[in-house]
Amino acid sequence: MQDFEGSEFSFKSVEPDQQFLMTTRFFDAISEPAKQRLSMSMTPVIFGQGQRFISQGDEGDSLYIIQEGACNITLEKDGIVHPIATLGPGEVVGEMAILTGEHRSANAEAQTDLVVWRLCKDDFETACDEYPEVRHFLTQTVTNRFSRSSLTVDRTIGKYVIHEIIGRGGWSIVYKGKHSTLNMPVAIKMLKHNMAMAAEFIGEFQNEARTIAGLNHPNIVKVYDIEQLYKTVFIIMELLDGASLETTLRESGRLPLEKSLEVLLQVCAGLSYAHERGIIHRDIKPGNIFIQKNDVAKIVDFGLACATGTKGIRVVGTPKYLSPEQIRGLPVDERSDIYSLGITAFKMVTGQEVFQDNDIVSLLHMHLYEDIPDPRDLVPDLPEEMRTFILRATRREPSSRYQSIGQVLSELHLLADKIGMALPTKAERCLNMMGLFLFYRDEHQAILTRLVKDFSDELEKIGAVLRESD
Repeated sequence: MQDFEGSEFSFKSVEPDQQFLMTTRFFDAISEPAKQRLSMSMTPVIFGQGQRFISQGDEGDSLYIIQEGACNITLEKDGIVHPIATLGPGEVVGEMAILTGEHRSANAEAQTDLVVWRLCKDDFETACDEYPEVRHFLTQTVTNRFSRSSLTVDRTIGKYVIHEIIGRGGWSIVYKGKHSTLNMPVAIKMLKHNMAMAAEFIGEFQNEARTIAGLNHPNIVKVYDIEQLYKTVFIIMELLDGASLETTLRESGRLPLEKSLEVLLQVCAGLSYAHERGIIHRDIKPGNIFIQKNDVAKIVDFGLACATGTKGIRVVGTPKYLSPEQIRGLPVDERSDIYSLGITAFKMVTGQEVFQDNDIVSLLHMHLYEDIPDPRDLVPDLPEEMRTFILRATRREPSSRYQSIGQVLSELHLLADKIGMALPTKAERCLNMMGLFLFYRDEHQAILTRLVKDFSDELEKIGAVLRESD
């Protein structure tokens, strides 16, 4: 048997077979010239059972395709070794580091005797330059693997450290992390690598960061920073504690009237602030409204946001909540957000979707040509003011809807007065928030306490409130 790179172990029955590469999903997804280019660059490697051939934290210099045998993928975190996956014939190992430029995020050990084909980083980069489909396939592989596991190695993103995955969306994965020096908890949204391959999506993702970073309102999620690393984009935001409205509705069925009204008033406050600055959200839905444990509602995911009057070049948003003008690719304005908010309100007070069909084409047709059901048919004791809001907000013709969030607020305030619901004062509705961090020595605690109290007293004179975090 020919000697191959790797351990001194050799198989008695299995020879490295370059023709095997042609049967793998990787090679099946690329063109004939790309196959020839890669097969000429790959070399066979043999590892004995138990041999570690990828070590977490090392620089990535190659990827492997398994021909025979299996390997275990493990991740070491906080002194514990976590099993992640077992990979077998035809699967790619070690692609993440050479694709993103990060250090190895996990270990790979031969579970059995192992025959693999090795592609070094330089040959990979050359092949990708000549044949972009090579990078596209591996990018999708990386995206799928990121999406399947909730466990991740601590990763440094600029001034921030990622700890764990806390959410996933169509475009992104959201991590919990912290500022490396201030120890401030943050949420870090990473654009999925398959999306990062498209300049259009990179632009829209960065647009979300720039859009929200310019907004400062208690009912809109706050963006702190943006980092472009590892061939993708990261948005650093405030870490929210609670659950999305979508999750809340899934667990509770529907919300009590007063709770629905409380959420709607807060979302309207955030939308009013954004609309005054010419920003339309374009994807208002329960999944993009977050209810914190202190009952503060936050609008999230401004990734589809655009300026007032923007004409859609493609259908964007979520089909169940899309306005007719968005479906038609017509210019959108605040009335489009009002339509989606009305559809959301229907779900809040009834616990049901406006249109039950899950077929996208059918849903879009219904939004275009059908009136929504009367919510009072499902909730007979629904107050007239809430019924009126939902039915008017969701009229198919924008000119027949409320023309501004201000008009919506007037309608909802009438209902709040009717049921005796306490509303925040104008000053409270206009409050913004600023984060401050104090670094001090223990011996200065007493004088610092006095200074903070004096500072708080002065702030109260102008209607500001100083609160200490937990």
